[in-house]
Amino acid sequence: MKLIKNISKTIVLLTIVFGCTNNAELDKEEDLAELAALQEEIELLVDSGVCSENADCNYIAFGSKACGGPKTYLVFSTSINVELLQQKVATYNALDDAFNLKYGVASDCYYVTPPPEVACKDGKCVGIYE
Repeated sequence: MKLIKNISKTIVLLTIVFGCTNNAELDKEEDLAELAALQEEIELLVDSGVCSENADCNYIAFGSKACGGPKTYLVFSTSINVELLQQKVATYNALDDAFNLKYGVASDCYYVTPPPEVACKDGKCVGIYE
């Protein structure tokens, strides 16, 4: 329930930020920098995870294609703060979607599927696509 409230607050905040046409409006380069910084935070969090068995691994949809759906899936270990990851990814996905709308971004509309299987290999979680 707390996660849903945080996501709702994030969406409202993004609507206000991206809906403004005054001095508070960010230009495209600043928006890209914000997305890149948040992506780096997310990747560092995911990279900090370790696993000892396949059950320690999971995945989450990441990014927002202009046509809909995620850009990719992040495979992560449940040894990290999963709730924090979910919050950061929800924020990133909402920002990415808003960016696409704001700048009229086009995408290939190719449907990206989640990994059919996740596994623990050498202490890190990986997606298995074979």
